[in-house]
Amino acid sequence: MEEVLTESCLPLKLLKRGKVRDIYDLADKLLVVSTDRISAFDVILPNGIPRKGEALNRLSAYWFNELKEIIPNHLIDVIDQRTMLVRKAKPIKIEFVVRGYLYGSAWENYRSGKAISGIKLPKDLNKASKLSEPILTPTTKAETGHDIEMTKRDVVEKLGGDITYQIEKTCIKLYEQVSKKAETNGIIVADTKFEFGFHDGELMLIDEIFTPDSSRFWPLDSYEVGKNQYSFDKQYVRDYLLSIKWDKRPPAPTLPEEVISQTSKRYVECYERLTKRKF
Repeated sequence: MEEVLTESCLPLKLLKRGKVRDIYDLADKLLVVSTDRISAFDVILPNGIPRKGEALNRLSAYWFNELKEIIPNHLIDVIDQRTMLVRKAKPIKIEFVVRGYLYGSAWENYRSGKAISGIKLPKDLNKASKLSEPILTPTTKAETGHDIEMTKRDVVEKLGGDITYQIEKTCIKLYEQVSKKAETNGIIVADTKFEFGFHDGELMLIDEIFTPDSSRFWPLDSYEVGKNQYSFDKQYVRDYLLSIKWDKRPPAPTLPEEVISQTSKRYVECYERLTKRKF
């Protein structure tokens, strides 16, 4: 198994160490290093996933460049395969999740009769059903623990109507444009999340965008309504941890080599299929 980068050791001021990224403070800019760390159920696992950080960094850079005409983003330069230089921003502490398909927590809420972020969906939908149009389901951005679902009214109370409207329209436009392109490459974008911030008073995209850690990507050729879907993300890891009945509390168990290898392959394949570039 090749060496993985689970921590970066740059001689710079470490501003924040997240579940995946190490962020360094460069006065008016930030240096963001995507490591190979992986988390499941809000716990960082002891194993890294080879090439995962590179796949995340390269996909984010690709989409930031592809979509910059829709909205500015924080990317200044790609330093290396897993590192980018970005503008500092004042982050909006809300995650904006766009869903084009009924899956995950949205499906669980729907089948128990609950609205999803205040949105009532039509009856008789099934697991993984395609929605008639994408919906925006924002959540709080929790530093620890689980995010909490928000309604549009909650967002308006926090940000105001004008910014909420701008973000909503931007999210749907980004999702629709990338979904269309991804499907030509044989991939369904089931859902994805966006994060925003303000730089010099201007709204811009921050964090990551359309990566396997921020999105559900499914192969188009194996998609089937009512079924669990094959995902180009860490679902393979989650499924393994569920199969061994881990209690989802630290310390997390060590992953077998096969699980590590297969997860790594999924991240690389996702990058290659979405971008039509060799990894």
